[in-house]
Amino acid sequence: MLNGKEILVTGGTGSFGKKFTKLLFEKYKPKRVVIFSRDELKQFDMRNEFPEDKYPQLRFFIGDVRDKQRLYRAFDGINYVIHAAALKQVPAAEYNPIEAINTNINGAINVIDAALDKGVEKVIALSTDKAANPINLYGATKLCSDKLFVAANSYAGNYSTRFSVVRYGNVVGSRGSVIPFFKKMKETGIIPITDERMTRFWITLEQGVNFVISSLHTMQGGEIFVPKIPSMNIMDLAKAIAPDCKYEYVGIRAGEKLHEIMVPEDDARRTVEMEDYFVIQPDHVFWGKDRSDKFVKGKKCPDGFKYSSDTNTKWLTVEELKGMAGV
Repeated sequence: MLNGKEILVTGGTGSFGKKFTKLLFEKYKPKRVVIFSRDELKQFDMRNEFPEDKYPQLRFFIGDVRDKQRLYRAFDGINYVIHAAALKQVPAAEYNPIEAINTNINGAINVIDAALDKGVEKVIALSTDKAANPINLYGATKLCSDKLFVAANSYAGNYSTRFSVVRYGNVVGSRGSVIPFFKKMKETGIIPITDERMTRFWITLEQGVNFVISSLHTMQGGEIFVPKIPSMNIMDLAKAIAPDCKYEYVGIRAGEKLHEIMVPEDDARRTVEMEDYFVIQPDHVFWGKDRSDKFVKGKKCPDGFKYSSDTNTKWLTVEELKGMAGV
């Protein structure tokens, strides 16, 4: 479905955007791919990774999702939008709350308006496990963003644009990931551990990109797609990366959870379990029988169910973590 299409990625110079672009050109033949981001240096670096003579379909737009008029210009002729732009660092969002709100919430509103008015066919917005039962501002802004994109389907009216959300956990090797941090601290001989009980969901960048592409194909508008991915314990990760180091217990930081959740208990009654993923279905009038046919083969989650990193049925071993971490 991506062959011959024009696709735009907001925040496209990030880890996800670069991997998405790479896989897109390896597997499909898009007509045009637009990288929309605000950092000219990152665009310059990405141009060098994807030279124009080999990737003539690739375009770069400098712009910010806060700027609606720039989005209108960038969305001209676009079929699909992957919305990956966000302020993601938890401490930075706590210290600069208005900036996080302007990008993560107001930016989402601008993307929705531009997509509707420019006739974009489908929009997938990237979420995070921190948006489920959030305890920090970053998670709260992403929860708000999720709800905006789901609700956008109900006021699309006569527009054909459809919006859905993909939510997954920590990405191996992404910027800000614990893996490069542990590798750096390994040189000191001491690995700081917040809490030895801590667990996290874990997904590779390629898995995340492939799940977004499959969700783009499956979506009807209004779903939150959650992949079934393994959990890991922080101590197993430390043993995989730095088995000979000492551990220093520093305590859980502000805005951090002991365990992460991707399907909260209160959403279970609207959630369908498929073979490899969950679908949180919207509680809106636009979601009728004609829109849920794709998921009739799924199993309805029972009341009280939650998809949490500590009660997950899939766990990564130390050896598997070594392979994923590249050690």
